[in-house]
Amino acid sequence: MNRHALVFGASGFIGRHVILALDQTGVRVTAATRDSRSFARLSGWLAAHGCRAAVDGVRVSFDAPALIDGDADDVTEIYNCAGAYRFGMTVAEARRANVDSVRAIVSFAARLPRLRRLVHVSGYRVGGQDPATVPWSDELVRQVYQRVGAYEGSKMEADAVLRALADQLGVPWSIVNPSSVIGVSTSGESDQQLGLAATLKEIWRGSVAALPGDARTFVPVIPVDYLARFMTLLPEDPAAARAAFWILDDDTPPLPDLLSLVGRHYQVKVPRLRVPVPVIRRLPAALTKADPETLTFMSSDRYPTGPAREFAGRHRLELPDTVESILRWADHLAAHRFGAASAEGPARRFTRHAGVRTFGIGDPGAPVLVLPGLPVNADTWAPVAAALGHARVVDLPGLGLSAGRPRDLPAWLAALVEETGPAHLVGHSLGAAAALEAGLARPDRVEQLTLVSPFFLQAGAPFATRLAPLTRLYLRRARPGALSRLLTGDTSHADQLASSAEDLRRARVAAHVAQLLSAAGRERWRRDLRAKLGRYPGRVHVIVGSEDPLSGEGRALVDTLGPRASVSTIAGVGHHPQLTHGEELARTIREHALGPHISADGGGSGWRGLPR
Repeated sequence: MNRHALVFGASGFIGRHVILALDQTGVRVTAATRDSRSFARLSGWLAAHGCRAAVDGVRVSFDAPALIDGDADDVTEIYNCAGAYRFGMTVAEARRANVDSVRAIVSFAARLPRLRRLVHVSGYRVGGQDPATVPWSDELVRQVYQRVGAYEGSKMEADAVLRALADQLGVPWSIVNPSSVIGVSTSGESDQQLGLAATLKEIWRGSVAALPGDARTFVPVIPVDYLARFMTLLPEDPAAARAAFWILDDDTPPLPDLLSLVGRHYQVKVPRLRVPVPVIRRLPAALTKADPETLTFMSSDRYPTGPAREFAGRHRLELPDTVESILRWADHLAAHRFGAASAEGPARRFTRHAGVRTFGIGDPGAPVLVLPGLPVNADTWAPVAAALGHARVVDLPGLGLSAGRPRDLPAWLAALVEETGPAHLVGHSLGAAAALEAGLARPDRVEQLTLVSPFFLQAGAPFATRLAPLTRLYLRRARPGALSRLLTGDTSHADQLASSAEDLRRARVAAHVAQLLSAAGRERWRRDLRAKLGRYPGRVHVIVGSEDPLSGEGRALVDTLGPRASVSTIAGVGHHPQLTHGEELARTIREHALGPHISADGGGSGWRGLPR
């Protein structure tokens, strides 16, 4: 029989991946969405993720008698991924989103002449409800929803309603009870920020004072691509009818160990103190920062995973390595700033160079590499890098989202140039010094330097920047508006600097910035960099703002480089043209750039340039 799948909740996290899994097996898909805009966004996402076949769309209204606005008589399978996954709902809101929608879908499914299976997404903490209790009495609703919260209570009621109503109407069903669904096993991709993802965000920020739970606290996970593939196999297996499957990895580390694992991967300080779950439940939410509805998930319970393992084995579906999946997911969350950064646009990812976990935006093989200055990050340069074309911008060690420390810079830059082979280095402020050191160490690989606001060719910074402890204290507390005023003279660029302000509050980033700002004021280092610029054999393009010009000594040095050096001045600009005049800056860089090709042959050695 030709398969035709109808997916409810198609634009959601699980629904999108179910469609991808169905497409990979050649199943025709119709996506049920609430409006045309939602369907357009879904279509764009599917196309970007390699969906091969066109997906049909129908509008769904759970209040309408017909449910959808199209013909579905040839539908062979329904996937119910619809519902509301959020905490803080009222009982009425939760029941309407998660219980009433189930009733509507089951009733609709009963009218389809070719339906072979209704696959419903329940949950590992709510599955296995007794259909004999349906309809739930007002007292039962009150007790359950009060005990576990509106979200979990509605999912429990929905599980019971589906079983009862489907059996009553003769609808063949299968239920999946997944644990916490994390990102794609191979890439970590996920836009789900609730639950465990929110805890990882606190780990990343270093704001967790103690780890929740003990060695028996079990919050299992499952990658979304594995769950989606499992679901698409169910309609083809007669033995899976009227069966529920708990889909999770029994070997998921206990919650404190899982969080410690991620913390070590993030290279942030992980607290040793562990607080038992009963204690957390007694503490005020303002102190624990935990939503009361999430506390029921912190349990030592185990689940009947045997049928799911047997089913997967029968269909040769292999569970990905859970630890690797968790770490890829953790990387994706951090790289996308836990939902604050758009998943659209240039790729955002972590790579490793000389052992340093490095954040970058753009293609790792791009011939143009941008190194930001202080105290900003790669995100502030991303629009300029995108305008340059095939370019990548990375955070230096210990800055922005990158791990490591300033002392890692020499080995890191040597490895970065060796492994990625950029032809053109664009360095801003402190990044200009790093670009110079890398270009001088490997002139066979680096064909051109573009030095934007190179501090060592300009007037010295104010004496206050040499007072590292005071600088660190100020930067850790600086808000985006204050940072914008400091760097550009007004607050209009606060939005561009919001991520930089957040980074400066994380771990030791502000301390590293203060250390490097102090070093940049030392005349010995500035003099050493000027001498090195004189020895660099490649093309040099210097860009400054009219409000932050070259010093007389800097201009004289550039003049001695002859025709291989040029200077561009952007009118009305200070030290940070990427913030105030990004388009003009990108155009200036492009107009003076050589071809994006460079030989990747030759050896080379490391360098020792930046102060330790």
